Amino acid sequence: MTLNISTEVQAETIVLNQQSLTRTAPSATSQFSHHVSLLTSRTDSQRRDSLSYLTTAISTRPTNAPLQQPVSVLLPKILPLTLDGSHGVRTQLLKLLRTLPTDDMEDHIEQVLLYIRAGITHLAADIRTSAMDMLMWASDFVGNGLVSCPGGWVKTLKSLMAAQGWPLEITTSAWSSGKASFGKPGSDAKAMVKSLNALASLLRAGFDDPVRQDLDEGRTGHGFPLVDTALHLGSKKSNGFAHLNLFGPPRDEESQMYEDKEERQEVFQRRFQGSIERGLESAKQEGGEVGRAAAGVQKIIGEGMNDYGALS
Repeated sequence: MTLNISTEVQAETIVLNQQSLTRTAPSATSQFSHHVSLLTSRTDSQRRDSLSYLTTAISTRPTNAPLQQPVSVLLPKILPLTLDGSHGVRTQLLKLLRTLPTDDMEDHIEQVLLYIRAGITHLAADIRTSAMDMLMWASDFVGNGLVSCPGGWVKTLKSLMAAQGWPLEITTSAWSSGKASFGKPGSDAKAMVKSLNALASLLRAGFDDPVRQDLDEGRTGHGFPLVDTALHLGSKKSNGFAHLNLFGPPRDEESQMYEDKEERQEVFQRRFQGSIERGLESAKQEGGEVGRAAAGVQKIIGEGMNDYGALS
């Protein structure tokens, strides 16, 4: 009996999706767009590396050169990574945000705050901690623009109090449940210090008054004879009359724009000051870094509210 075994091999076509070979290298713009599309990759390292590439491309662009993509197009792609499960991705996201122009970010800070507040109240302790870092960056980077945008003052304060486990009502039963947990044992103190520092940054920005600073400079002789010029100038923002809410839906107190220091002081004194001060007193009793951070927040509140009711 003879066995005939065929050893022929038939070549199969191998299809590679989204692969191409060209003689010319892709342009910088196409590479930038390609890495933006990779931000939705399932691989943590790929998302982190793409964010790193975008950070380098933006920070090393020529002086006065426009961004490879407008901030309004870039933010919806990168902001969801605020809630990413990878610590490396969230850290690289913050580095990328630091490279974006201040003026452009101020126009979109309300959109950024939506994700920051979602991160502050997230169930995962690591994501909450990273969101605190983003809030401190936003408070220092944008400052008055953050606390004066819709929901930037009241909603952010409520989120920070929820993260600390501080109730809005000053009652014995409300404070009997204890403080919030920040994850692994031993990490509570470090996370609480960061949360208190984030609260300090927000309060520092909220109690700042750029317009009054300009007036003080004018009264000391700077800009004479055009004294109090800042009171008569139009807003530098692209949406200078947004606080009137002419075409938007009705806003409640939490979504209002508090553009003046006096307005922010009033709502802070009425809704938050008592509960925050009680929470700070409780934090000071722990001593150490937590106590020092709480004392720093108390100092900011004392300095920021000492002229409440005296401003005209």
